[in-house]
Amino acid sequence: MESKNPIQVADRLFLTLETLASTGPVALADLSRELDLNKSTTHRLLSSLIYMGYVKQDPETQKYDLSLKILTLSNRLLDRLDILESVRPYLKKLARETGETVHFVQLDGQEAIYIYKEESYQNSVRMVSKVGSRIPLYCSGVGKAMAADMEEKQIRAIWDASHIEKLTPHTITDYDHFLEKIKEAQKRGYALDDEENEVGVRCIAVSLPDYKERPRYALSISAPATRMTDERIEEISHLILNVKKEIRENM
Repeated sequence: MESKNPIQVADRLFLTLETLASTGPVALADLSRELDLNKSTTHRLLSSLIYMGYVKQDPETQKYDLSLKILTLSNRLLDRLDILESVRPYLKKLARETGETVHFVQLDGQEAIYIYKEESYQNSVRMVSKVGSRIPLYCSGVGKAMAADMEEKQIRAIWDASHIEKLTPHTITDYDHFLEKIKEAQKRGYALDDEENEVGVRCIAVSLPDYKERPRYALSISAPATRMTDERIEEISHLILNVKKEIRENM
């Protein structure tokens, strides 16, 4: 695999898109600084993206931002994920039954990508997660749930390839400790995120293997730690395990 993009302009175009996704509406000079490129180069990149319909410029502020064409692309990709159509009713049901936020993720290397989120409208607390965003496997309930279905050499390879950092005081940064949690998940059938990725939030998660029985998806229930007590997790665990069983029986 190439360590450097063989087409430099493509590298710059996508870097511009990714930067705009982070900054929001931005002036040419500010975007040039973000990209570490001169203004003329940045302007050419923006002009190309405007021509293709991926970027727009506000006629009043002269600032640049992404157009909705990016969203159209992501929606088309999500529409192609047949698994999502199959599990959506179950995720909605789980959110109704628990009154909490439910996530569905897909494995991608050392991370999981949120491909669906069912926010609980019974709660005023909103999770910061967004569809399309990523979360590391080592510090998430969904990550541990999928790892519980892997062989140890695969778990070790993911750990070694991850950028391990202590995101919260509860984040596990020792491999042996992490492996203990995986073994606990294997015994229980579900994994936990004990405020390891975000302080004040706990999650319970189960994996959902693909048709070849490979760990590829996971679903989780997230809630504020004050509400997600050990007793509540025990209660919810039966619901999420039943939903996993229903999905697998009907896929």
